[in-house]
Amino acid sequence: MEAPVVNVGILTEKAVSFVFNDEYVHTETGTFLTGEQRALFVNGKIVFNGKLYNELFFEPTFPEASFDLKAVTIGRHFHWQRKEDQRFHGALNLVSGEDSIIAINQIDAEEYLTSVISSEMSAQASKELLKAHAVISRSWLFAQVEKSSLLSNTRKKHQSCFRDKEQLIRWYDHEDHAYFDVCADDHCQRYQGITRVSTPIVEEVMRETRGEILTDGEHICDARFSKCCGGITEKYENCWEPVPHSYLTTLRDCDKGLDFPDLTNEAEAEKWIRTSPEAFCNTHDASILQQVLNNYDQETTDFFRWKIEYTQKQLAELIHRKSGMDFGAILDLIPIERGTSGRIIKLKIVGTRQSFIIGKELEIRRTLSETHLYSSAFVVDKKDYSSDIPQNFIFTGAGWGHGVGLCQIGAAVMGANGYSYKQILAHYYPGTEIEKRY
Repeated sequence: MEAPVVNVGILTEKAVSFVFNDEYVHTETGTFLTGEQRALFVNGKIVFNGKLYNELFFEPTFPEASFDLKAVTIGRHFHWQRKEDQRFHGALNLVSGEDSIIAINQIDAEEYLTSVISSEMSAQASKELLKAHAVISRSWLFAQVEKSSLLSNTRKKHQSCFRDKEQLIRWYDHEDHAYFDVCADDHCQRYQGITRVSTPIVEEVMRETRGEILTDGEHICDARFSKCCGGITEKYENCWEPVPHSYLTTLRDCDKGLDFPDLTNEAEAEKWIRTSPEAFCNTHDASILQQVLNNYDQETTDFFRWKIEYTQKQLAELIHRKSGMDFGAILDLIPIERGTSGRIIKLKIVGTRQSFIIGKELEIRRTLSETHLYSSAFVVDKKDYSSDIPQNFIFTGAGWGHGVGLCQIGAAVMGANGYSYKQILAHYYPGTEIEKRY
């Protein structure tokens, strides 16, 4: 079998500037194009070369042809968000969305994954870490395509939000995408075309793992991963839809029989977060971190345990702006429910004007930060009271990301310590098997 083709959403803009570095053909008109191009969104249509379209599809005339997309936003909503020009192989599809043009790259899955491996982490990473990531990235991709197909064949509407007068519970997942299979940013998997130059070892890793996926015996595994679990991984259902996945469960990120604290208990969670327990991902080894963290990720210096401080004015204004609700002065932030890694699933915000519960973990992280808090595994110290209102808040937290599945920094340490990619996968996805699909 050949590798399937995937559709990757790259950007959504009112105006899209792009360059055909080689000859491309506009399939609808048969026109051959090279050089700089520009498309504009006007009154629900795409204006291109003086004509109106609902969709434009440009196909390369030979496999090595490439095109550039200008000013692609990477790290959307993260503290290091920025724009960069990116280069891609494959076809370019421009679709008229609700209020913008959606630029989509149609590309061979293995070429897509080669870029993902080089975009998600350094192409200088250890071979075993790269092989593990190749398998989980391929598994995650095909699991999402499979899931979308199942959803499209059922009348059941996908639900990712519940709200009443007392709470808002929302999670963010792949089903948000209607025009393509996956997006190119951290919401799915980082994909930056051939901008992130791969190396001979990445090419070798892709050949050696070609077509390999994880299964649980019945289905392709939805192989989630995050930067740093903080010492214990989180269950899938605590971050996304309430459907347990046996292989996305809680485990201690080490190879020793250490105590397994119950971090759903508030006292245990606080003790865990305020200390620095032994774990694969508890490392400051620069040579290991450089394997996982690209240049912009390295702007984050503390991730296993971290602190952030807000004044009352800063926090109240931030929550008001992010939630759209006026709490007045913030009196308290109370964890209502924690997951197995200590990440807060439901958080009660108590203000002088109202109280409200929010969840799940990403909604909490987005509400309490200009971008994202590193994780929702945190405790809060309130200080400097005036008229019974705290004037300063100190967040002490653990981990970076949702903490489900493979911990990238922990896996990098395992690779450096001589573990094979199969051992790494068996550690983070217990009960799974590797299967070669093509």
